[in-house]
Amino acid sequence: MRILQVILAPRLSGAEVLAKGVAIGHQRGGHDVCITSLMPEHDDFQHISAELRANNVVCFFPQRSLGKIGRLVFLHRAIRQFKPDIIFAHATIPALYVRALPTRVPIVWVMHSGANDFANNALLFAERLLSGRAKAVIGVSQKNIDDYVKEVGSHPSMIVVPNGVDILRFEQASEPLPSTGFRQIVQIGRYIPEKNQLQTVRAFSPVAAADPDVRLLLCGVIENLEYHAAILKLVEDLKLTDRVKVIGPQSNVAEILRGSHAFAMPSSFEAHSIGFLEALASGIPVVGNAIPSFAFANDFPGVELLDTSDADTYGRALLDALSQPRTTRPLNGLTLQSTADRYLAIACDVLNPRVGLS
Repeated sequence: MRILQVILAPRLSGAEVLAKGVAIGHQRGGHDVCITSLMPEHDDFQHISAELRANNVVCFFPQRSLGKIGRLVFLHRAIRQFKPDIIFAHATIPALYVRALPTRVPIVWVMHSGANDFANNALLFAERLLSGRAKAVIGVSQKNIDDYVKEVGSHPSMIVVPNGVDILRFEQASEPLPSTGFRQIVQIGRYIPEKNQLQTVRAFSPVAAADPDVRLLLCGVIENLEYHAAILKLVEDLKLTDRVKVIGPQSNVAEILRGSHAFAMPSSFEAHSIGFLEALASGIPVVGNAIPSFAFANDFPGVELLDTSDADTYGRALLDALSQPRTTRPLNGLTLQSTADRYLAIACDVLNPRVGLS
């Protein structure tokens, strides 16, 4: 089978990292896979594209930023050159572009967004117009499906396929690194208001006052420059510059988790967070916001979900987490292998529809 994965931008973010893992899994399984995008490759993705190419996955990314027509032309060229049997379009914008093309290749749309994209009237209109061009719609959570049905209407083939994580890679990170003399809390994620890094910095202030040997590391794609600047300003205002490190995206997530002692996840909303799964797989104590998409982990050992907007409560939970041991958590059905297998089964169903017997 020839499988084309379409992403918005080659960057170090959840949907793109998942697409990478699934692509390599399918390629190793004997299929021909290509990943293409609407935007040029980010610098932080270069090690991932190198891994993709090392595993014989074709990468076809634009070399410069393109307008709407340019994106359509580039995507059409990718389809014509690779000649896929099926296309998986990850996230709303790529799914709209690929379905706007006059291609007969079956398209499967994967909804990754934690927000309701259809609150945007333009996206809602476009989706209602192009909905029938998708042979199947995958939601990484039930909320994706519920939002779609509420805003757009039902689709003949809607499936929930949770994101998966490379369990082996993060289980190998379950043993902490030798002591560095201080303990570290880490939050990993894009710098956007929905990720609530400001809440973590505020909660860390009393933690820093209570324990002089604790540090906070924030890392991720700098997507919202104003929000990133606000985080830096708050760190300075709270006189935490020697205790808090605010850096960009990192490729060594497993190593960072191994060298940390608590993981913070105060997101306002998520669909099915890759970062949350990676933390769970690593065994690190986790403190997260009590949102529906994290509820499945509520009874896992070493996981505390609460209202992270309450800085005092959030701070006490982070301080408590620092003294907790690492632990093994049940992630059956949430592995990268299980996700790749589900995608492949959907592709087979789309390409080989069953005939009902009378």
